[in-house]
Amino acid sequence: MKYPLLTLFRTYAVIAYLFTFQSFLTILCSQNVLILAKCVIPVLLSWSLVACNTGTVTEDTSLQSAAWQWQLPTNFPVPFVPADNPMTTAKVELGRHLFYDLRLSGNGTQACGTCHLQEKAFTDGLAVAKGSTGEFHPRNSQHLANVVYNTTLTWANFSLSSLERQMEVPMFGEDPIELGINDKNKEEVLQRFVQDSQYQQLFSQAFPEQNQAINYANIIKAIASFQRALISGNSRYDQSLTGKATLTASEIRGKDLFFGEKAECFHCHGSFNFNDQVRHAGSRIVETPFHNTGLFNIGGTGEFPFPNRGIFELSGKAEDMGKFRASSLRNIAVTAPYMHDGSIATLEAVLDFYAAGGRNITEGIHAGDGRKNPFKSELVTRIDLNEQEKADIVAFLKTLTDDEFLTNPKFANPFTQAKQP
Repeated sequence: MKYPLLTLFRTYAVIAYLFTFQSFLTILCSQNVLILAKCVIPVLLSWSLVACNTGTVTEDTSLQSAAWQWQLPTNFPVPFVPADNPMTTAKVELGRHLFYDLRLSGNGTQACGTCHLQEKAFTDGLAVAKGSTGEFHPRNSQHLANVVYNTTLTWANFSLSSLERQMEVPMFGEDPIELGINDKNKEEVLQRFVQDSQYQQLFSQAFPEQNQAINYANIIKAIASFQRALISGNSRYDQSLTGKATLTASEIRGKDLFFGEKAECFHCHGSFNFNDQVRHAGSRIVETPFHNTGLFNIGGTGEFPFPNRGIFELSGKAEDMGKFRASSLRNIAVTAPYMHDGSIATLEAVLDFYAAGGRNITEGIHAGDGRKNPFKSELVTRIDLNEQEKADIVAFLKTLTDDEFLTNPKFANPFTQAKQP
């Protein structure tokens, strides 16, 4: 049928016309209403079914109706998700595509996934990140494992507390330029997705209630949803908690030191996510601690190199100089180099740094004894660790690697060919 709905309405109209009040009484009295119900209604239903089956390709709505199910380890709380961006399977899948798509940059050369590689727990292996225009970011790319639980989202910005808000920075930020979307090219960038038939379907599935779903607000919501889905909790350490794996003697010694009063690593890395900024659906108190670890002390004044001076850049308070967020240690073995500026190359060197209670730079423009930084956290003091104890702690830290997370196809680049669309 060329106009199935029109035909159906005409049929109903004819029947309604035939059924005058008098006719209706006659049929009712003769008990033929049962015959009518048995004969006419099935015909109408069959016509409507035929009318809907026009031979055209129907949209796959399976993703629209697929409710999101968190796959969480037993010791992980339910994540907090903002009410205006609920999790859906369709939204996560759309976000995965956008996360890896080079077209989501001004010049079409970089994606979120360029600086956040799955095999490196979504870091990039560089000391500092490099933007789409070749400009270097002053800070190291942070990993994204369990980012849904982070209270704040960058190294040193207490105002960025949602993934949606944070996503605006790499997309539209100008200092430094990352993805490089600006007023001059933002419409061109958006049209790359508007004109793509695959994205037309993905956006329709993710935001079925919207007629024009392809916009920057929804791009941000979808990528944030994908990032929230990046749950990592199946390391050998996690498996040891449930009896599925056994740690070696060295790893157990390292764990005891880590959570004990000698090394005291747990003060900043004692949560289930091995950090100290945690928010989840049941959180009553949300804390946002930042720490000066004595990495610098330029000229003995407490100064850190500009523009990497921690939350001091926002607050202007002297006591905030050099304060940065303690990053989660999950998958730490694959996220080198370390610290906010990528200035420490190995885990062994990180242990040496903390055991010394800071870093002493003896020459150059950054010379100064970080161990004596006046703003250094009281938690960072010299720790008397021998070489075996350091090796044991490193061995334990390596048990936090989640190989399943690093290879999970649900988090992988959906563009199977090396060449981007």
